[in-house]
Amino acid sequence: MARDEERLRILKMLEAGQITAEQALELLKALQEAEATPGGSAPSTRWLRIRVTDLASGRQRVHVNIPLSLADLGLRVSGRFISGVTGSDLQELLEHLRKGGVGKLLEVVDEEEGERVEISVE
Repeated sequence: MARDEERLRILKMLEAGQITAEQALELLKALQEAEATPGGSAPSTRWLRIRVTDLASGRQRVHVNIPLSLADLGLRVSGRFISGVTGSDLQELLEHLRKGGVGKLLEVVDEEEGERVEISVE
């Protein structure tokens, strides 16, 4: 059941234009691989949470929850929403995740674009 919800989230991201068809395909393939991995459906699954909030209205523009097993791809996808974050910053973040980090990992406020990006692990 949870996997169906994850697939639906990916498809909704595609429908909303938050990711490309190629990125959606990569996410779906990674999800399928996670299902084939022993323990892939463990109840203690950690989640990568990505939020992009409009500073003026406080309304969330992007609200994405991705299984941590897909974090690498998720961070590459979210990287297009984050101004001023380099590939090396994302690699450092991924290394932190691999070591079991939890909580808020990144918060960027882009005054020019009028948005706040938050990435956390729960």
